[in-house]
Formats: sequence, C-alpha cells, structure tokens
Amino acid sequence: MEIIKVYKESLPNVKLIGKRYTNKDRDESGTFASYWQQCFREGWFDILKQCKSIPEVSNDYLGAMHMSDDGDGFEYWIGGFYTPDAEAPDGFDAVEIPAGDVGVCWLYGNDKSGELYSMEASDLSMAAITEQGWKFSEKGWFFERYNNPRFTALDEKGNVILDICAYLVCK
Repeated sequence: MEIIKVYKESLPNVKLIGKRYTNKDRDESGTFASYWQQCFREGWFDILKQCKSIPEVSNDYLGAMHMSDDGDGFEYWIGGFYTPDAEAPDGFDAVEIPAGDVGVCWLYGNDKSGELYSMEASDLSMAAITEQGWKFSEKGWFFERYNNPRFTALDEKGNVILDICAYLVCK
C-alpha cells in the first residue's frame, strides 16, 4: 500500500444522502463491511442515482465519517454527495455539508487484502495531508471515495486506487 498522489480540491455545498451508522453498528472486526454488502445486494446506489446530482461530484460511492455531538459521537455513512436541495429517498438519511477544500490522497493497493481500509491507511493519508501544510479538524468530515474507474478497474498487479479525503480547516 502506498500513496501515489496528494492534492487539494474544492467541493461545493453538498447533501450527503445515504445510510447512517454508529460505533454500535460495527461488526466483530470493527468494520461496516456487512452494510456495504447489504448496500450492493439491495441496490441502494441504484436508488440514490435518482437523487439530484452534481456533475463530477455525485458519480462516486462514499464511505463518509465524522465525530458528532449526538449518540456515541461517531457516524459512518454509506452514500453519496448530491445537490443541497436533493430529496433523500424513503429509508435514507441526509445531512448538509458546507462548501470547502478537501485534501485528497490516492491510496494504491489491494482492495481484497483489507489494507486500504485499515487504520494504517487512514494514518498514512492524514500524515500525507499534514505534510502538505494543510490542517484538518478531528471533528470534520472524512471520506473514502470509490471513484470509477480508479477503484473499479484493477491494474496489471490486481491493485486499485482508493481516495482518502478530509475536509480542511480554513486558514
């Protein structure tokens, strides 16, 4: 596993629409993998495609997370970014996220081994963002972006690129 690119991008105001989970929903390995399996089995992203989208923003699947002030303090969402006026379909939750700059790390590795979803992967990505001189908030939004084709097309070594992203603190 290695970081092959680090850059900053600006996102507009978005509405995160998806399914919301907390620490209580983690599996015995501490992940949300069973919910991702359920997501694909039940076609959640097909339903979300009907939401009002933002060109070049709404095309990717997201695993978004942040520390919240309610519940157990942690939220993990499976969903996507849509226009602020998009309606959440029945059975889905939504939260608005203001426009902001995002630090993006392209994490290259094997998605079958679990390495891309480890705490080591997250720490490596946040260190790379910090090395750029950018700051992120521990209570800000972080997300795994499963870009098509970076994540969906295996290379000759059987590896993919997962985007690890963090909203940055304004200077």
